Amino acid sequence: MVPEIEGDLARAEEDIEQLRLQTLLRGKYDGLDAILTLHAGAGGTEACDWTEMLYRMYICYAEKHGYKLTEYDRVDGDGAGLKSVTFKVEGDNAYGYLKSEKGVHRLVRISPFDANARRHTSFSSVEVMPEIEDSGEIVIKPEELKVDTYRSSGAGGQHVNKTESAIRITHLPTGIIVACQNERSQVQNRERAMKMLMSKLIEKRESERMEEAASIKGEMKKIEWGSQIRSYVFCPYTMVKDHRTGCETGNVNAVMDGEIDAFIIDYLKKS
Repeated sequence: MVPEIEGDLARAEEDIEQLRLQTLLRGKYDGLDAILTLHAGAGGTEACDWTEMLYRMYICYAEKHGYKLTEYDRVDGDGAGLKSVTFKVEGDNAYGYLKSEKGVHRLVRISPFDANARRHTSFSSVEVMPEIEDSGEIVIKPEELKVDTYRSSGAGGQHVNKTESAIRITHLPTGIIVACQNERSQVQNRERAMKMLMSKLIEKRESERMEEAASIKGEMKKIEWGSQIRSYVFCPYTMVKDHRTGCETGNVNAVMDGEIDAFIIDYLKKS
């Protein structure tokens, strides 16, 4: 009976852990889809290549969890990689889990672009926001918008690259810029871009509220450019470490293949 009892205990522990995680995902927007934007930091080709590596990591993470990933906009690097990319991750509690990825991600490795094989440090920032439907909370006036159209840069057949179907919208009062080019129709791209703008404006408002509450408590905590949340070290040793929670692993390859659950769960438990 011992093996049977041990099996029951293991399953019970897994169920308890799942219930515990569900209690951690009770934020107002945790159950929504997530929109992520990756930006390469200073460093030219190195930073662009690192941004593309991070993008692949999130693609693998989405595949492992059965999430649907849709690319909205991308700007390729001059030599290699990506200057920026925006995409949606769609699935149960996608934002609740991926909100832990917001911040600056740091890479240390021997550069494949350096003929002298020197060690380089690269940075890429990750923005995460929930996809929020227009609930009337925020009113966007037409005169507050600057709308630009341009030709899509990605592969997409004859139509995509020959017509100005891509949309870039600038919200003048806040300076927030959103863009979408994955749809064939300018109308569809505008609709997606407006959804992203609404989500960014609501997230900005919520962040301001949280910072105000934290400042009253004397616990101001910001995740912004220049404050790295996680380091990925490929040389002289291999390690990925989250600087907020202390969670770390030596299996860099597994992390780059999308196995980031340990970091996400540890963040949810300690935040």
